[in-house]
Amino acid sequence: MKNNLLMSNIWKILFLAIIAILTYYPFAFLLFTSFKDLSQFYHNFWTPTFPLRWENYYNAWLAIRQYIFNSLIVTGVSVAGVCIVASMSAFIFARYEFPGREVLYFMLLILIMIPSTLTLVPSFVLIRNLGLLNTRWALILPYISGGQIFAILILRTFFSSLPEELFEAARVDGATIWQSYSLIALPLSRAVLGVVAIMNTLNTWNDYIWPSVVISEDSLRTLTVGLAYFSGQYQTQYGPQMAGYVIASIPLLILFFLTMREFIAGLTSGALKM
Repeated sequence: MKNNLLMSNIWKILFLAIIAILTYYPFAFLLFTSFKDLSQFYHNFWTPTFPLRWENYYNAWLAIRQYIFNSLIVTGVSVAGVCIVASMSAFIFARYEFPGREVLYFMLLILIMIPSTLTLVPSFVLIRNLGLLNTRWALILPYISGGQIFAILILRTFFSSLPEELFEAARVDGATIWQSYSLIALPLSRAVLGVVAIMNTLNTWNDYIWPSVVISEDSLRTLTVGLAYFSGQYQTQYGPQMAGYVIASIPLLILFFLTMREFIAGLTSGALKM
């Protein structure tokens, strides 16, 4: 009996080890390939090699630093816009009665069911008619509007769960709608806003289709589009190419480590409870 239990545990551990290797090895392969030159890559494909080619990172940084800067601007402004506009809208939907509130809210939710690819051409025509092609606003404004629906859904759920007594006491003391929003609702929703910000950051930072449609100037390209052109230039030099991918992942890794606690707090506080 004990032998069977031991063998069962060994097979489970072995299975989990194989899964872990299959999961993490591509990241390890990316990392040690980024330090290879072309000769090292072909002669030692699967394993690390020495000496390390640090110049791959220097060349990659020179090539993609403008793309990283563009993505930081677009992502930062877009996420801030989503959080500000969505929190205001969600607060009104959650805490104040007005005619047609539920109808308007469910009309917004219906938009979740529409695939983003169906709105690609109408959005492009709108941006072109506004004269925003090849500007950062061609990215920022659609990202702000596109991030509203899910953000409003999450924030409205949270604001609705707040005790009415808080806002009733504020109204008795003469607080306006803006004061109730800015002094009560926003401080309490910091963790939930963190969830909204992180999700929108990931979506905006990793988006490839929309930036490739509305931006054709190289100096305005975001990181995902710029990496595609960078990879084309270094398609036979895998070291600099992989180094570019590693550099591109660093901002998201920093974001994860800095906001992991807030993200977990937002989830456990009911941010995603419907």
